[in-house]
Amino acid sequence: MASRALWKGQLRLSLVSIPVEIHSARRSDRKITFRQIHKPSGKRVRYEKTVSGIGPVKSEDIMKGYEVSKDEYVLLDPDEIEAIKLETKKTLELVQFVDGASIAPIWFDRPYYVIPTDDLAEDAYRVVRDALRNSGKMGLGQLTMRGRESLCAIRPCGDGLLMETLHYVEDIREAEPMFSGIEDDPADAELLQVATELIDRKTAPFDAGAFEDHYAAALRDLVDRKVKSRKSPRTKAEGTDDRVDVTNVVDLMDALRESLKGTKAGGKATAAKPSTRKSSAAASSKDTSGKTPQKAAAKTDTKTPEKAASKPASNGRRKKAS
Repeated sequence: MASRALWKGQLRLSLVSIPVEIHSARRSDRKITFRQIHKPSGKRVRYEKTVSGIGPVKSEDIMKGYEVSKDEYVLLDPDEIEAIKLETKKTLELVQFVDGASIAPIWFDRPYYVIPTDDLAEDAYRVVRDALRNSGKMGLGQLTMRGRESLCAIRPCGDGLLMETLHYVEDIREAEPMFSGIEDDPADAELLQVATELIDRKTAPFDAGAFEDHYAAALRDLVDRKVKSRKSPRTKAEGTDDRVDVTNVVDLMDALRESLKGTKAGGKATAAKPSTRKSSAAASSKDTSGKTPQKAAAKTDTKTPEKAASKPASNGRRKKAS
């Protein structure tokens, strides 16, 4: 099944803008999902929004409620929430760069492939890819889509670029409360040596293909057998296409040279604050050279495609990453 772009726009490095599109790196076509079926009639079970003592209600009469105490809610109108959603921007600007191994795996969320939209865009795309690869860096930026803003990291992946969304600080639970009950005494030296030797013997290059999801395989086999029997009811869902247009690439060499003239050493970068639908078109720039999302992290290879699912990182909500 052909992949559909989830977002189209520009990947920007200072004055260099590269038309790109983003595709999910995760497969969903092999995941088995089910619908609830009414056995006597063979029809799908659908859900109605109802209120106790009233029955079914209209969608326009429903508001969102934030629970402030038991059975007490602050009501928010859908229009109020819609008004603060961020405008979907068509630009993902790389505002800062960090060492490729400086972000711990716990921060990573979802992986996406970033690909150029045409041959002209490919020239600038390869320059950015190779520059990141040679420097061992990842580029950080924020992508706004469907009213929400995601912190993203861009790094080389084989012949292309991999974008991974990162969690914000508020999304990650503190580890210390979880581990506080574990004794801090060192492990027995002899047992540690045996465990280390066992790890050494079982160490090998990572190959995701060597592992199988046995439950998924059994479920697939069950479904395949049921489908062949022609006795199961079937349903079909409709999809939508929200693709958008992109603009052309600027002259690469001139843009890079102009970018260098206006960039100071030391990793300082500024990014405009995303505007909401009711805010002014001009947003103030802020310094994005804050503290790094994570002090320690496992070293990752950014020069070759990764077969396994990567895990994405983050900074705080609107807090700057470094």
